[in-house]
Amino acid sequence: MNTILAIIQIVLSVTLVGAILLQNSESGLGSAFGGDDGGTTKTTRRGAEKFIFRGTIVLSIIFVTVSFTVFAIS
Repeated sequence: MNTILAIIQIVLSVTLVGAILLQNSESGLGSAFGGDDGGTTKTTRRGAEKFIFRGTIVLSIIFVTVSFTVFAIS
């Protein structure tokens, strides 16, 4: 059982990292170092961007649940 949960956790972690990397960053690298990001505007997520965003949330919830399950079993 522990082996199956470990494999599931590895697959979830790789998938979660991929989903996070697929998301667009509107701020860019300049604002990370204190630069001005220009005139920021509010945008809404649509289509694939919304699907990836919600999928990332679902994957993170599943990952945390599996992690707690592995901790509780061992």
